[in-house]
Amino acid sequence: MDEETFNLELRKFLKKFGITAQREIERAVAGALESGALTGNETLIVKATLEIDGVLTELVVDGRIALS
Repeated sequence: MDEETFNLELRKFLKKFGITAQREIERAVAGALESGALTGNETLIVKATLEIDGVLTELVVDGRIALS
């Protein structure tokens, strides 16, 4: 395995995941605020799950996102 190639590819994936996830969360929250499902004072409970076929069964990262 080429460590440098692996590291670069892993960073590209994580950047893509982070940007995509942030965009989708922002859209979902904006929609929920517009529809009245959220008031803007909540703290959202979040969970992200990552799987890698044949390598990593399941990695779960939990957290909170405060809206104000």
